Amino acid sequence: MGLLAGVCAADNNTPITLDTSETLFAVLAAINACGYSVGLGISDAQRLNIRSEVQKNLSGSEAETAMTQMCNWYADHRAIDELHDLSQYVSLALYLQGPPHFLPRVKEEDMPPDASPLSEFGTKLEPFYENAGLHGIWERHRANYAALTERYNKPLAKMIFDTDIYLKLQTGGYLGRTFTIYLDFLGDPNQVNARNYGADYFVVVFPSPDPNSSQALKMDQIRHTYLHYLLDPMADKHPLAIKRLEPLLQQVKRAPLEESFRTDISLLVTECLVRAIEIRTSGTKQTAEAMRVQAVDDAVKQGYILTRYFYSALAAFEKDPTGLRNAYGDILDAIDVGKEAKAANEVQFVDRAQPELVQLSRLEDRRILSTAEKRLAAGDAKGAQELAQQALDKKVGDQGRALFILAQVAVANKNRDGALENFQKAIQATKDPKVVAWSHVYAGRILDMKEDREGALNEYRAALTAGAAMPEVKAAAEHGLQQAYEPPAKPQ
Repeated sequence: MGLLAGVCAADNNTPITLDTSETLFAVLAAINACGYSVGLGISDAQRLNIRSEVQKNLSGSEAETAMTQMCNWYADHRAIDELHDLSQYVSLALYLQGPPHFLPRVKEEDMPPDASPLSEFGTKLEPFYENAGLHGIWERHRANYAALTERYNKPLAKMIFDTDIYLKLQTGGYLGRTFTIYLDFLGDPNQVNARNYGADYFVVVFPSPDPNSSQALKMDQIRHTYLHYLLDPMADKHPLAIKRLEPLLQQVKRAPLEESFRTDISLLVTECLVRAIEIRTSGTKQTAEAMRVQAVDDAVKQGYILTRYFYSALAAFEKDPTGLRNAYGDILDAIDVGKEAKAANEVQFVDRAQPELVQLSRLEDRRILSTAEKRLAAGDAKGAQELAQQALDKKVGDQGRALFILAQVAVANKNRDGALENFQKAIQATKDPKVVAWSHVYAGRILDMKEDREGALNEYRAALTAGAAMPEVKAAAEHGLQQAYEPPAKPQ
């Protein structure tokens, strides 16, 4: 790991890191080889060079076989759109061990929700990595990656310095927390992937070729994530002050916010403060105040209802020598909940909010579905149902997997129609072949019990297609094709 030069010269233990990653490189090179080409026309020339070198190394039969197996798997696990297709593989790369084996560094239940269904990709990547000579290509381009990192050093150091000065904070005082910026050539330059996994913050950037463009460096997006890195722990240290503001969640139920902001006051407060800081420090001294006021108004209309309060509070903060870490509690305590609720109630919210950059993945959320499955296996259908529904409401984890659990609960409650509906929804909502295959099997059994044999046969055939590599699924589907399902006889 290479420490960011110039950010904290006196402190070699700074948690802020600017780096490149061979694991990320290998994952991205693999999906590029399998047809991922979004943003190729505006990417740095190194992306084309690397893709060309990978193709040259794929002439041997073993290399072609490894690529075919990997790319077939990739095709079966494509996301709902190109944006999420890249995003889920970035999440995966952050949680894979380094080459040559690419095994997950944590249990599947501890992986980010979008990466969990892809946890087997490392087994496909390993033979491709070896046969396509990815390590050799990586080594040949190390100088290019080093130059890319050097290009970021000064502007990134300046951004961190300016931000810390404005907030009157000292860099490096975040025990147990890390902030890492990864750079790579092999993604869409229009995308920035930002993550918060527990105490770890990541930003993955794919720069465009223009070295003189600040937008090409994506510094605004990096700063947004850095502000979360600084401010999230402040909210955690003031739980009572944050909880006092919970009534304001009622005012944003009709706002077009992501579900997490409408159900977690801590997240909403921090996001409003982040946006207020960004607006107060935007532009130059000559920037018209009217433009900043308009930006505040836009944020409020999206549902970030405390942005205006924080914008005004920061004006007073700027004149005081106290740093934000010490001033934070007082700023929260001065919020008049009744006044803010009344103001929010009069807001005409827009139809759509800008999506939040930083993807949040809390460990307890990542374990919701595995806990629900354990509850179901233990006979606690009600507990399993509550957790699976919570995962759906909060959009946590694989939504198809949550629907599959709800379908199984419906089976346990002898609700055939509800079970069939949720099995069918699960098939549409997931890329997990295990969930898809077993959903088809169970749907076939329900249709058999409803005496729809033709519909049941179609489900068993679909189960065979989806679960051909799973012996238990294959046996269940073949049995269903041979004879109609009959539920087990009740014990005498």
